[in-house]
Formats: sequence, structure tokens, C-alpha cells
Amino acid sequence: MTLQDILTSDCTFCAISGTSKKRVIDKICTIAANKIPDHTPYELVESLTHREKLGSTGIGNGIAIPHGRLTNTESVVAVVVTTEQPVSFDAIDNKPVDIFIALFVPEDACQHHLTTLQSIAKLFSEKEIAKKVRKCQSNEELFALIQDNH
Repeated sequence: MTLQDILTSDCTFCAISGTSKKRVIDKICTIAANKIPDHTPYELVESLTHREKLGSTGIGNGIAIPHGRLTNTESVVAVVVTTEQPVSFDAIDNKPVDIFIALFVPEDACQHHLTTLQSIAKLFSEKEIAKKVRKCQSNEELFALIQDNH
């Protein structure tokens, strides 16, 4: 499963305000809660922060892929946001992050989860994609850019 398969336009936001790792995660979870009715934003935050405690999902070059597993859900939800200003995220290269690709997956979908993470990491390992993402001026432009890059 690729990011393009699961990302929807109502989960794609360009240049949100967020001044800290916690605030960005809170906003991501508020967005995702609209797609995952069986879970509260707080439960979604817990799933992401649980994973972050194992090690930062900041993969470098200003990109993070926070992800969490959820019980009692069948759907996979992706949220993509960029921030107005990069925020400290304890990334592996110690650089702040301004591109966030969050995933929420069913607890028992490990293999699909890993495949999706790999496809996201591969897509964003191309520096040109990250540059284009950072230049997006609207939610629609950001969504279209991601959909057009397989």
C-alpha cells in the first residue's frame, strides 16, 4: 500500500502553525480523528507518542513519519502536513522538521504497515519531492503533488 492509496484531500494540510513537536502531533491527531471515529484525538496522540518513545520518527532532511497502531479499527489513515516553520523533532540528523507524514494503522496489520512506511520513505528520499512539497501554497496543491508522484 502506498501513501497515494490511503491519503485523502481532507487529511492534507499545507503550512499549519505549530511551534513544537507536541503541538504538531496534536494537530495531526485532531485531523485524523475525523477519519477514525472509534478513537479520540487523545488516543491517537497516545499511539504516536508511544512510538516516539521508542525512537524519533524524524528520518532526516526535515521529514518525520510519526506512526501508531490502533486497536478496534480496520482502516489505515494517513495525514500529511507541512508547518510554517520547522520544529524540533529529535530527528536522526538533529535538524528541525517541516514535513510530517503520519500513519495510523490497525494493530494487526504489521506487514502492510511496514510496506507503507517503506514506500513513504522511498518517495521522500528523493530530495526533489521534498523541495516541491515545501513550495506548495495550498492544501490542494500539496495533495495533487503527492498523488502525482508514485
